[in-house]
Amino acid sequence: MLIGFFIFLLLILVGVWGYMQHPKFGKAPSGERLERIRQSKNYKDGAFQNLNHTPQLAEGYTMMGVLWDFLTTTYPNTHPLDSIPAVKTDLKNLDPNENLLIWMGHSSYFIQLNGIKYLIDPVLSGNASPLPTTKAFPGSDVYKVADIPKIDFLLISHDHYDHLDYETIKSLTPKVGKVITGLGVGSHLEHWGYKSEMITEMDWNETTVLKDSTKIHTTPARHFAGRTLKRNNTLWLSFVLETPTKKLFLGGDSGYDTHFKENGEKHGPFDFALLEDGQYDPKWKYIHLLPEEVVKAAQELKTKRLMPVHNSKFKLGNHSWFDPLDRVTAEAEKQGMPILTPKIGEKVNLDNENQLFEKWWEGLK
Repeated sequence: MLIGFFIFLLLILVGVWGYMQHPKFGKAPSGERLERIRQSKNYKDGAFQNLNHTPQLAEGYTMMGVLWDFLTTTYPNTHPLDSIPAVKTDLKNLDPNENLLIWMGHSSYFIQLNGIKYLIDPVLSGNASPLPTTKAFPGSDVYKVADIPKIDFLLISHDHYDHLDYETIKSLTPKVGKVITGLGVGSHLEHWGYKSEMITEMDWNETTVLKDSTKIHTTPARHFAGRTLKRNNTLWLSFVLETPTKKLFLGGDSGYDTHFKENGEKHGPFDFALLEDGQYDPKWKYIHLLPEEVVKAAQELKTKRLMPVHNSKFKLGNHSWFDPLDRVTAEAEKQGMPILTPKIGEKVNLDNENQLFEKWWEGLK
């Protein structure tokens, strides 16, 4: 029986190893790319580091405790009672003079600004996991790769599966002009068929000119990265999109820290800020913003308008699915922060500072 047990265990390990050879797990940086990473002042002791000490779990919690909670605790209202409402705006036939943003649920969105088209962290396969376990809520997955027009710039904030989706990125290849992402992430992209000359990998606090005096500044975030057991061999970041007429903060994933105030002082004020608001928990408060911190971060960024993302498509946290929008809108109203809560697919007019949206989620609790 003991021999049989070890054979069974060996077969499981071989199966796991074989599955992890799938290209969706990406490829670790090596060669010249790895040498460049090692030159970064944000890379120490074989991994990228946050600006300040950032434990994966808050004080008083353990990984075993979190795992036990996951296995034994059922949290209420983590999925909507009905389909998420959405609007299917035709992205291929937009007026090229419109300055707009289209949210696709979670942290995926499309921007058209001054005639340039951007796509940020697209996850359009209906799943946010290397296993078919994190399915999009019904109604939230209305956009597919086939709906995406030619994209000038694809921005990837970090390489987690709910931001860098193999199926989506692979299918988008012929539609993408250039990719801008953090150090090391290009290794995954090249492994999936992107040419090296298409990819610009950046460290924190760097700037690249896109075209027509439009710039991308990369800024710190407080998070982590990795697609396998090896963590932080690629860099996570936020973006500042600066055009001759607008300045947008594209936050990616980040816990609260000093960098929001520093970005506000260095790059602000902003016309618009997209900040993560969802999949949080007090247990991992250092790597994801709590809703009240979203508003505080927006204030420190000195933004005119706030749009919360990272919600309403996937269950990756323990809170009720509507909790992020309930709490962030309540705090924004309390603090006098203009907040936009469009449905998936609704046009957000980047030129209209008075545009308002209904609280569409309240009827689905």
